[in-house]
Amino acid sequence: MDHFGLFQARMSTRYRHLLIDAAIWGFIALLLNLCWEIAQLPYFQIPVNVSIAYRAYYVFHCTAGDVIFATANFLLAEWVLSAPDWPSTRPWTGAAIVMLLGVGYTAFSEWRNVYELHAWNYAISMPLIFGIGVAPILQWICVPVITLCAYRRISVRRRNTHG
Repeated sequence: MDHFGLFQARMSTRYRHLLIDAAIWGFIALLLNLCWEIAQLPYFQIPVNVSIAYRAYYVFHCTAGDVIFATANFLLAEWVLSAPDWPSTRPWTGAAIVMLLGVGYTAFSEWRNVYELHAWNYAISMPLIFGIGVAPILQWICVPVITLCAYRRISVRRRNTHG
């Protein structure tokens, strides 16, 4: 095999592994964010007269955004650290990047959607920090850490199974 063919094979393997890793991260994030979105519903004002289908759409919509953002943050941490295997080699540095991006974007998004766009409102029960809901902020602190721990367990099993 010539040098270019070897380079291509290495690159395609690297990207294939990266895409598989991102998909695993995204799937774990899907499960955890779905649970979080359902659990935090009481902290948002949702009109009493809306259907269960609307509530389900609201949860699905928010969860889908969370998963896209979580997966993008996983890939951004890989890029910033120049380490496709950052969950194994630099787990807490990568998790800090994911959390900072998550908290930063969430603070901006919550402020904009609540105060500027009036897309949703907080219930009286929602604790606030500087006018931003604590539940969405905690989501981007807790969920990435749990995702990282679950991802690392799955990665160890994958490595042991696939060599």
